[in-house]
Amino acid sequence: MSDGRPGLEELRSRIEAIDRQLVELIGRRREVALEIGRAKQTLGLPVLDPQQEARVVRRAAEIARELGVDEELTRDVIWRIIAAARDAQEGRTRWGPPPPRAENG
Repeated sequence: MSDGRPGLEELRSRIEAIDRQLVELIGRRREVALEIGRAKQTLGLPVLDPQQEARVVRRAAEIARELGVDEELTRDVIWRIIAAARDAQEGRTRWGPPPPRAENG
């Protein structure tokens, strides 16, 4: 007999769908971050921009507050994503473009 509430498996299925969306969004953000890295390189700008990074985190925290989402968790996640993007822009991670191959000489 059902009381109208979704069952455990249905709830888990919803979580799986949300997780897929989150991962897709992280991938899309990664691509944009790499484009930003290429633009910075073209403009001769440094990868690290602490003021911009802080603005992004503050904006995310404001959105979290508006939506009633845990602000600290949001800050933690955004800082981690920013750090991974910075590493990718600097070529220090598998997240970024592959390192140039050494020429056999």
